Amino acid sequence: MQATATAVTDPHAFEEATYRKVAWRLMPLLLICYVIAYLDRVNVGFAKLQMMGELGFSDVVYGLGAGIFFIGYFLFEVPSNIILHKVGARVWIGRIMITWGLLSSAMMFVTTPTSFYVLRFLLGVAEAGFFPGIILYLTYWYPAQRRGRMTAMFMTGIALSGVIGGPLSGAIMKHAHGLNGWSGWQWMFLLEGLPAVALGVVVIVMLKDRIADAKWLNDDERALLVRNIAAEAAQKEEESVLSVMGSGRVWLMAAIYFSFVMGLYGVSFWLPTIIKGMGYNDPLDVGLISAIPYGVSVVVMLVVAKSADRSGERRWHVAIPGLLGAVGLALSVIFAKDPALAIAALTLGLAGIMTTLPLFWSLPTSFLAGAGAAAGIALINSLGNLSGFASPYAVGWLKEATGSTDAGVYLLACGMVVGTLLTLSVPARLVNK
Repeated sequence: MQATATAVTDPHAFEEATYRKVAWRLMPLLLICYVIAYLDRVNVGFAKLQMMGELGFSDVVYGLGAGIFFIGYFLFEVPSNIILHKVGARVWIGRIMITWGLLSSAMMFVTTPTSFYVLRFLLGVAEAGFFPGIILYLTYWYPAQRRGRMTAMFMTGIALSGVIGGPLSGAIMKHAHGLNGWSGWQWMFLLEGLPAVALGVVVIVMLKDRIADAKWLNDDERALLVRNIAAEAAQKEEESVLSVMGSGRVWLMAAIYFSFVMGLYGVSFWLPTIIKGMGYNDPLDVGLISAIPYGVSVVVMLVVAKSADRSGERRWHVAIPGLLGAVGLALSVIFAKDPALAIAALTLGLAGIMTTLPLFWSLPTSFLAGAGAAAGIALINSLGNLSGFASPYAVGWLKEATGSTDAGVYLLACGMVVGTLLTLSVPARLVNK
């Protein structure tokens, strides 16, 4: 009765309280899952500091192994998201987390380039569908004017995995090295993979697929949420899976995302190496320093996302951080001989890169709906993440060819500029709310 009275006397306060309740119920679990997911995806960048010397891998072998994850990811992304749309997020996300956690831990048994490639590929297959599945899942709960902040909150998991994962990975590699006859990088893969298995079980037990399944909401709260989602859906034209796959708008979105993700993974996989090249050799020092750019990124992401949701403007909220990301990356090379300035430039670059990503997803989700949204989001994410294969490999190849990561970092900056220009080519009427 209290909820009904509040809804009648102050509808705005009731709506705000309802969405806060949903956020506190959903977002902490989803955020923790993404922190672990991203950490397991990129902790190979820290393992590189030890495993390359022990196993005799070249920079090209490392770059190919780091990137081949995204081939498996690409091949299974769309079918995985369509399955999630049909069977529900609870079971499917839980399944994804359990299988990738087991495979991530199995990385400790890598001994040859072939085993490195195979396990990284299988890890990509296992994780396919997680990220676009969560983006799709958020569209079931939040209308566009609220989804930007929720997407940004979820995607701070990338930055938080850097804040937490850098020092954690460095500490494990330093202090566990030699225990039980295993190297520090082997302990790191084991200890950082097992939490995903446990979280997968938690997701299966706790997550609810739809608003109607949420018994922790009362009737008035459920009715409000359903009404808001239905009102937004009525403004969208639902397309078939096949029409979405051939949509020029969707392929433009994929090209934008490819450009921005190029910067993200190029930096993520090579940041420890770049920092080490500045003269920091202790794995723990590298981990602590790498946490700085990620920590700043968390704050910038949330501030810009709030501004975008408040104003309803989307394109410039993506484009300006994209341009700043490119500038920061370029300056990090120019100031490479001054560690303090180089870290400041990398911080600017990573904050710009990280901020583009959650705001980008406000573009395609503004016009995709239903099964077409499941396929379209997955297609955009899978094609975009192919740059996760291309950029680490390209940086590794350029490093081996030139003896420096400088050319590779400039390449990543160029990718950010391309993404910025493509974003501004999107008609404002299509995406601004």
